[in-house]
Amino acid sequence: MTEEEKEPKTQYGIVNFERRRSPRFSVDLPIEYSCVDSSGKSTGRTGNASVGGLMLFLGEDLKVGREVRIKIFFPSESQLDSIEVLAEVVWTEIAFGKEKDHRCGVRFIHIATEDLTKLKTFLDRLSTIRPSFRVPPNLQQEFKP
Repeated sequence: MTEEEKEPKTQYGIVNFERRRSPRFSVDLPIEYSCVDSSGKSTGRTGNASVGGLMLFLGEDLKVGREVRIKIFFPSESQLDSIEVLAEVVWTEIAFGKEKDHRCGVRFIHIATEDLTKLKTFLDRLSTIRPSFRVPPNLQQEFKP
């Protein structure tokens, strides 16, 4: 081995820093939305949600910068509840290579205090749900303290 080969090699890579301010929760919820500059309503689904925005699955391509009014439906105790937000599209792409399936990310521009409280409560409940995990019997010895 040459002297050059013995020297430690510096590794370079790309660091992807998370830009989100709030944790996202993977959640599939029905939505109704309309563009601020349009009177028609359409439907879609959420892919994930946070207190600052949503990832949406829609049947149309919304342009970045477009403002949309969104009504999100979610279960609350024994009833169906909803909140309304005004949001801005911050990114968009075709989902799964299908022309009629689009994904977009939106950030909230305005959400009423009462609706923000409802959303936080819903997301807090999601954060406390933990999948049950059992160690298989053949591995239990390895996991004993």
